Amino acid sequence: MARYIDNSCRVCRRENQKLFLKGHRCYTDKCAIQRRAYGPGQHGKRRKKLSEYGMQLREKQKAKAFYGVLESQFRKYFEMASEKKGVTGENLLQILESRFDNVVFRLGFANSRRQSRQLVRHGHFLVNGKKVNIPSYLVKAGDVITLKEASRQDPLFKEIIAVNAKKAMPSWLEADLENYTGKVVKLSPREEIDLPVEEHLIVELYSK
Repeated sequence: MARYIDNSCRVCRRENQKLFLKGHRCYTDKCAIQRRAYGPGQHGKRRKKLSEYGMQLREKQKAKAFYGVLESQFRKYFEMASEKKGVTGENLLQILESRFDNVVFRLGFANSRRQSRQLVRHGHFLVNGKKVNIPSYLVKAGDVITLKEASRQDPLFKEIIAVNAKKAMPSWLEADLENYTGKVVKLSPREEIDLPVEEHLIVELYSK
């Protein structure tokens, strides 16, 4: 499975914006974009004015990095969003939010989407009582996510739960971290998606 393996902090610096790709580290003074608020590479301090295409491309790249999705899969999601009723850009973000790895992160079972993706691949979670180890699996309203019984004594999960116990939960999810369960109440509305992106620019890019 293809995946981005470069330094996550370079992505935020390239976009000149925090994308919170490293979880709690991004809230500390160790955050790279706070220490070096310019693009990566020897020419990173030279910021050029972007063309219309350049702005559209940067918004797409930002969304891909935020959810850890590569181009072919991102385009597939766009095609799915185009076929659904409603606003294509909002549909796209809703589909991305429905990814299993993102939902596990949102519920507080992981400190970052990258960590969530790894934990899902290792088969630690169940959806409606059945093991799902595919990060791109799209959850539906009513789905119940639980941590496997065998994983509940793992010190890693005890530490993660302790850190995220007071984490603000979006209204479209319900979490009972003490019992290692969560539920998808509904699909995410646009106003609760904290991705700093103008999705209409992505639609314009793919519509050319």
